[in-house]
Amino acid sequence: MATVTFFEKPGCAGNKQQKALLEAAGHQLVVRSLLAEPWTAERLMDFLAPLPVSEWFNLSAPAVRDGDIVPERLDADAAMALLLDTPLLIRRPLMEVDGTRMVGFDSFAVDAWIGLDPAAATQGNLEGCAKGSGAHALCPDPTAEEV
Repeated sequence: MATVTFFEKPGCAGNKQQKALLEAAGHQLVVRSLLAEPWTAERLMDFLAPLPVSEWFNLSAPAVRDGDIVPERLDADAAMALLLDTPLLIRRPLMEVDGTRMVGFDSFAVDAWIGLDPAAATQGNLEGCAKGSGAHALCPDPTAEEV
């Protein structure tokens, strides 16, 4: 099994589910706060480079969900500046195994990459707020979290 560096938003219910699926498959996790990580543009691009700019963003982030930020209208430089300024906007989780990286949690892709239990591998896209649409008010305040 793999050792997965897993960048999460502390307290996120969706990330909790994702970590449970990885651990159930026998993977070891090194969990790090996406919000406390000292990101640079180069380090973040190690994860994001293969994706179009619109897929760099957490679609459940209130500013994106509410239309204040429209990822499809941003160029790479503007998008990167927003992500570095407000890491809560970064699509999550970010995962890394032996220098190979993945953004987001599509169970089919994760299963093909490092393996999941068969039942978990058929769940598809497990991104977004696990508490439902508009539920971020119920999520822990990331500034109050111990990171």
